[in-house]
Amino acid sequence: MDCFSDLRSKFEAVGYLIEPDLAVAIELVTRLHRPLLIEGEAGVGKTELAKAMARAYGCQLIRLQCYEGLDINTAVYEWNYQRQLLAIKIGSSDISVGR
Repeated sequence: MDCFSDLRSKFEAVGYLIEPDLAVAIELVTRLHRPLLIEGEAGVGKTELAKAMARAYGCQLIRLQCYEGLDINTAVYEWNYQRQLLAIKIGSSDISVGR
């Protein structure tokens, strides 16, 4: 039995099969109380991982939808979900979303 068997069992209980490298990352962020920042192309499973983590740890999922041009100050200190959705819907048009 390896040191990640409890973690794997926790994720399997919520219907998510976790790969060993990802298990190491999740174990580290939970022990060190640090955020896990995930990036990747659309459809690779970032949101599903977040949902599985929330279910496995019994936490509320707070989703931050990122888009091009979103900087750390806006994301962390001026988080506005409606404005994020509007910016995503506007997409690549020349219309800007005001503060």
